[in-house]
Amino acid sequence: MSSSLSGRTALVTGATSGIGYQTARLLAEGGTTVLVHGRTTEEAHAAVDRLVTLSDAPADRLCAYGADFARLEEVEQLAAYARSQLALTVFAADPRVTAVSVHPGVCATGLMPLYAHEGESPAEGAAHVIRLCDPATEIVNGAYYDRDQRVTPAPVATEPRTVKRLTKLADLLVGHTA
Repeated sequence: MSSSLSGRTALVTGATSGIGYQTARLLAEGGTTVLVHGRTTEEAHAAVDRLVTLSDAPADRLCAYGADFARLEEVEQLAAYARSQLALTVFAADPRVTAVSVHPGVCATGLMPLYAHEGESPAEGAAHVIRLCDPATEIVNGAYYDRDQRVTPAPVATEPRTVKRLTKLADLLVGHTA
């Protein structure tokens, strides 16, 4: 694991299981302070406890946070703590924050029966995310990656009407008015 992850802070959503859990583990083991997100604070604390007990992730690098993304007020609280704006979870245009979308490949998680019959382990899927977190890896902010390769997103993701509609929605959600 690259020591260049040391001193960084990352918010890992869905960190209580699967790829999110493995991503949180690898980041913390690499020296990153990880905000471990779960739908509830209890789930997040349980994930932190498992990480400390079952891995080399140091307890002082893990912080548990609960936020149910179906409840806007909880998302806003989590986003405020992370010193971010809710809109940055939708758009990665702000140069102060590095954000990319990553498809980690088909992984053997609870969702796998919906998509495939076999896949990589969650740890293998998380490894693709971790490679993109390494400052030595050249990435394009706001880009879409399939595993660790930059690819063109679906046409709808760059279609002007869709972008305008989502921008309007994000502004509404964070209380901005035109």
